[in-house]
Amino acid sequence: MTTTEHIKALRSEPWREQLRQKMTNKERVAIPRVRMPELSPDFRSHSYEEVNLGLTAEQSMREAQRCLDCPNPTCMGGCPVEINIPTFIKNIERGDFTEAAKTLKETSALPAVCGRVCPQEKQCESQCIHLKMGKEAVAIGYLERFAADYERESGNISIPQTAAANGIKIAVVGSGPAGLSFAGDMAKLGYEVTVYEALHEIGGVLKYGIPEFRLPNRIVDVEIAILQKMGVQFVTNCIVGKTISYDDLHASGFKGIFIASGAGLPNFMNIPGENLIGVLSSNEYLTRVNLMAAASPNSDTPVLKGKKVAIIGGGNTAMDSVRTARRLGADKAIIVYRRSEEEMPARIEEIKHAKEEGIIFMTLHNPIKYIGDENGRVVQMLLQKMELGEPDASGRRRPVEISGATELIDIDMAIVSIGVSPNPLIPKTFHGLNVSKWGTIIVDPDSLKSDLPDIYAGGDIVRGGATVILAMGDGRKAAQAMHRQLKVSGLPLIPNS
Repeated sequence: MTTTEHIKALRSEPWREQLRQKMTNKERVAIPRVRMPELSPDFRSHSYEEVNLGLTAEQSMREAQRCLDCPNPTCMGGCPVEINIPTFIKNIERGDFTEAAKTLKETSALPAVCGRVCPQEKQCESQCIHLKMGKEAVAIGYLERFAADYERESGNISIPQTAAANGIKIAVVGSGPAGLSFAGDMAKLGYEVTVYEALHEIGGVLKYGIPEFRLPNRIVDVEIAILQKMGVQFVTNCIVGKTISYDDLHASGFKGIFIASGAGLPNFMNIPGENLIGVLSSNEYLTRVNLMAAASPNSDTPVLKGKKVAIIGGGNTAMDSVRTARRLGADKAIIVYRRSEEEMPARIEEIKHAKEEGIIFMTLHNPIKYIGDENGRVVQMLLQKMELGEPDASGRRRPVEISGATELIDIDMAIVSIGVSPNPLIPKTFHGLNVSKWGTIIVDPDSLKSDLPDIYAGGDIVRGGATVILAMGDGRKAAQAMHRQLKVSGLPLIPNS
């Protein structure tokens, strides 16, 4: 059944007509968008408890009533994993929360995760018909989180159906969102999937990169447990390209490989003083705090807890870092960003939360030098004042230096969060991969297939740095393409040796 046929079939379901008769579209449009309950800023700025508290059943059903059940649901076109948004929302409206969760899991391996960290305002919600009427979009992300949380908390967790085992082994490199999404779809199709993770915890960036106050690890663990019940196997502490090689995967009988190793190599600015004690990357900082308990007083690898901490950057990772520093005792936690707030790539919600928690924003400033004391510790940062010029290739106005305008501020810690590059290990050890000048793997945009016949790739190893939901979309696309090739050829991707 095609997507169009599927939507037409859904439109004919009797319960939909009953819901339509309960309220007119005019009444639905008049309902104000729900507001997410949150912990108070004073409390949460010193706590690792999750900030957003989730919706009640009553709030969710009321918000679901705002959905107009459009004949042409444009919101679905904004979802990289193609969630059947109208159906899951209408299930919430009629109180069938379990069915709503099942609908989500038809296409999403991580609904409780996406409901928390996906930038819905730039994806599905940006396509909502309400916006054309001058209203706020339906809170699709909040409803997704509610349905997934309801199922988990009810204890009645459904496991997606899988096809009969076909005996074909597939390997996945990396257990981040792209790898997990790919693994889930391939398991549904009957493949024997093994995911290799370099770290000791499964989840990739979901575990090491996103703090618990935004995405609790227990939420990620439940989603992973579902994949395990679907038959997906996980191997931790295994670095593909070092612990095991490309040839080892062949020898083990894997007939297709999906590379989803992410982009964990931090970028720096190459300015004087970056080697001083107290200057580190957001990758190191968040990984040590989130995954290695470095904030604990009993930690074997404690992290520096600065009192005057500056974070360089304006993305979600910068917001995660600065809010973490605040929770670790920083009296003064500062975002330093070379453009204006309007150009910040971070989610509006994350900026809002940061401001509420007392974070200082120094926009239109750019570091040009770190200054240390006699012990080699950073104590000051010299900032170049900026102004905005014409838009650059990204569409944002280019920051331009204001000649002679600088500012010196006192700091005892600087966290650099200006982007990441792919880890070069896979491209260097999988000989024959076509790699860009940025170190990303070059793939066919439609299939995500590389130059090597058995290798597909997606997520940050291809994109260089993107969102969780875009990585998941890559995982789904690659799974469909690999399955299609195997099905059409009737032969394994890797010939038997």
